[in-house]
Amino acid sequence: MSTNSAIQGSLYNIAAVERDTGLSKDILRVWERRYGFPKPERDHNDERLYTLPQMEKLRLLRLLIDSGYRPGKIVNQDAAELSRLISDQSTEKAPPPEIAGILELLLRHDIDGFRNALVQTLMKQGLLRFVTDTVTGLNHWIGEAWLAGKIAVFDEHLYSEHVQNILRNAIVAQPGRGSGPRVLLTSLPGEKHRIGLLMVEAVLAAEGANCVALGTETPIIDIKNAVPAYQVDVVALSFSSAMTQSAALAGLEELRGLLPDSTEVWGGGAALSRARKIPHGVLLLRSFDDMRYALERWRVENPQH
Repeated sequence: MSTNSAIQGSLYNIAAVERDTGLSKDILRVWERRYGFPKPERDHNDERLYTLPQMEKLRLLRLLIDSGYRPGKIVNQDAAELSRLISDQSTEKAPPPEIAGILELLLRHDIDGFRNALVQTLMKQGLLRFVTDTVTGLNHWIGEAWLAGKIAVFDEHLYSEHVQNILRNAIVAQPGRGSGPRVLLTSLPGEKHRIGLLMVEAVLAAEGANCVALGTETPIIDIKNAVPAYQVDVVALSFSSAMTQSAALAGLEELRGLLPDSTEVWGGGAALSRARKIPHGVLLLRSFDDMRYALERWRVENPQH
């Protein structure tokens, strides 16, 4: 049976839960062991099965963690309390007009209109502003729409697919390859989120960097081997809230220890948003502006490129 469907009535396997909540299998297992939630049932093969209420609560937890909450503080609260916390933190009443228009097309299931609006906005704004203003804004308001019960999981999936396709095409269409640095982009095993990685690649490409994109979930040893093969100057890793902060920091530290000092390691994303102590030799990027400043600093320090 497909991992995309319920397995027994309203029970879902761990792959389906991972896909629909954005929480990795590793996080689900860690929470189960550490906090006693979720509490999956087991099938005849001893595989975990999750109920629909557990799935819905996990979605709420993911949204709160994206907003900065620590899992240990909220994981054992009920769904009603989690929904209240989400409502309390929402101070904006409506998205800006340019975001609202695109969002409305998605909510009406006008697929052609939605895609055309994205493409037209990209052409109007250029790739850099499209990512930092429009896609970033849409990501936020898609979450708000889900909380208000206006959007379904399948709508989120359609949004993600269209944005990824548009970003890929726009990246390929960028003129030239830039003069440096050459940046290898990927994520570590357990981090499946492509849209954040593509947003980073798009900003780097718009700023003239030479990107080497490996996609998601590249083992650390393969990243190490790719650096000399592609003559990489910088390795940039993206970590969403689907990965724990400790796992992200451990991965960065391990990778840093395997690479020559001449190769920089950059890390960013929601999993690192509250990190205070970063492994030595790793640059933490908290925003797209941070990344642009890092590019400029690298170019000043490496004028020969």
